[in-house]
This record gives sequence, C-alpha cells and structure tokens, in this order.
Amino acid sequence: MIALLERLARPVLHRFDPEDAHGMALRALQWAPLPAPQPDDSRLKVRAFGLNFPNPVGLAAGFDKNAEVPDALLRLGFGFVEVGGVTPLPQPGNPRPRLFRLDADGGVINRLGLNSHGAAAVLRRLAARAHQGGIVGINVGPNKDSQDRTADYVRLVEAFAPVVSYITMNVSSPNTPGLRNLQEAKLLDDLLARVIEVRDRVSTHAGPTPLLVKIAPDLSLADLDDIVGIVRSRKVDGMVVGNTTVTRPPSLREREKAIEQGGLSGKPLFPLSTRMLAETYVRLEGAMPVVGVGGIDSGPAAIAKLRAGATLIQLYSALVFHGIALVDEIKRALLVEADKRPLAELVGVDAADITAQPWPV
Repeated sequence: MIALLERLARPVLHRFDPEDAHGMALRALQWAPLPAPQPDDSRLKVRAFGLNFPNPVGLAAGFDKNAEVPDALLRLGFGFVEVGGVTPLPQPGNPRPRLFRLDADGGVINRLGLNSHGAAAVLRRLAARAHQGGIVGINVGPNKDSQDRTADYVRLVEAFAPVVSYITMNVSSPNTPGLRNLQEAKLLDDLLARVIEVRDRVSTHAGPTPLLVKIAPDLSLADLDDIVGIVRSRKVDGMVVGNTTVTRPPSLREREKAIEQGGLSGKPLFPLSTRMLAETYVRLEGAMPVVGVGGIDSGPAAIAKLRAGATLIQLYSALVFHGIALVDEIKRALLVEADKRPLAELVGVDAADITAQPWPV
C-alpha cells in the first residue's frame, strides 16, 4: 500500500523544486502510520563490522540528514539507515537552488554543503530512539568555517558513539571547500589516530562503535593506495565507496543541468563508483568489509556491486526515480542469487576482472 501511494504521489512531487519535494517526503514519513515490516528472509542476513544486518540494503547518508525519520525508514524495509551528514554546529549549507534532478539520466547533482541542524539537535533525536533497535549509523563532517576540522570529528565521535550503531567519517564531500584534502595521506592518518583514540576511550561506557571511512570516487589509484594502507594500519572497521563525483560523463543527456556545480550521484555514477569499489576491494585483501554506494537502481545493479566487492550496499538517488518499491525489488533479486549460493560467497568474485578493464568514462 505504501509503495502504491508513493507511486501515485511521485509525479506530483516531481513538479516541485527537488529540495522542497524532499522536505515533503520527510514530513510524510513523520506522520505516516507505517506498519512493522515483515521479517527478512534469513538468507539475506549479513554480519559486518561486528553488527548483524537483517538484509544488506541500506539507505545512504543525505536523505535523513538530521535523524528525523530513521525508524520510519527501517519500517520501509531497509536493513540499515545512515543519517547525516551532521556537523558540530548548525549550518545552513550553500545557497539555493542547490539540488538538481537529471531526469533523462536518472541522476542528481547536489551542492547542499552539509546543511545540518547540528550535533545537539541530532543527538537528542538519536538518544530518544536508542531503545527502538535497528541499525542506525551516522555520517559526520566538520563545519565549513571550522578552524580545526580534526577536532570537529573528534567531538562528533565522542558525542555519538553511545547512541549509534556505527560512525562514518565523511572526508569526501565535494561541497565543503577543502574537505577532500583530508584524504591526503598524512592528514588522514592524523585524523584517524585522533578519532580512534577517542572512540576507544568512550567505549568503556558506549560499547564498541565501528568506524568507517567514506571516500570519493575521483581519487587517483596512487591516492587510493595510500588511503587503503592507512585505514588498514589504523585498523578502521570498514570503508564506504563512494561519495558523489565532480566529474561529468560525456554520456549525460541533461546538458544544461549537468553544468551545475556539485556532486553527481545516481545512475551516471555507477560505472565509476563500481570500478573504485573493485579497486578498493582488491587492495584491502579481506581486511575489512566495504559498503558499495553509487548508482544502484535495480536488482542487477545491486548484485553487480556485491560481485565488485561490496558486503553491504546503500541507495538514495535511485529512490527519487524508482521509489521505495526498489528496496523490495533488490531484496527479491538477492534472494534469487542466494538460491544459487550464499551471498557472502558472491562478494568480490568479479573484482579482479573489473580492475583489468579500461577505465570508465
């Protein structure tokens, strides 16, 4: 019923500015009387980062930036939800318009700029729902005008470790000036040393909190070598590959919108993000699980991410075009694969072959 109502409402929402339409969707989820989801088939269960996921299909950061509806989203069938990105202090982000649908391409460009209600407001919401269960992670980043971005991450990890399932370090958003510089080897190593120290210190009362690093798909392979070496040496719990891209594939049809500044997500990102996923997987050599993000808009696309090296996957932009029914569609496709062999045996089977192919354009 929810999927049917959403399918009817989607054409109406697409008449509005994308950011206004997104706000309407959030308000609807706050008030909709959603039933509890049916339990997932046990063949979809995944264990990663010390957590037990009922299914591997998650909602990526960016949809529920301020932790307003994580439990409603879990009721829609996601195996986990990542809220954020959250900054220490409230900030408005970049001026509007800052969100653009590329309908002909199935893509989205955003230059939101980590607009956030701030840590205090998000912390209150997450603390209030902590007893609800379900896997809810948080994506964190620094304030745009911060004088000490590492201190921002430390503050956020210390605050949120007691109330979330995991924390993702966002060092790859293209919409905060200079943020991607934190992917440089020395800066990233220093940052991870600081946040792991505070994470371990608060674990005495917060319990273990997995720490993930989200990287850009636009890295050079030499930079990726450095990053993987650092996250392995620092014993980070996982990686998320990847964020939006600042590149614009020549195949884009929405030429006028494509010139807008910001990060591109959705279907046009799939080839690049999947290649970077495979490159990351082969370098990690099984040291930690990887979350595959970018352009997943169907069951076959989700399976391709697993085969490229993802243990878990995340969606967001495709929901704009395909709706919430996509979650069940993907889970059904995964169950068909699970009839052939356990999903864990599918992870990474194509990674080496993918890395030998020509670079996607």
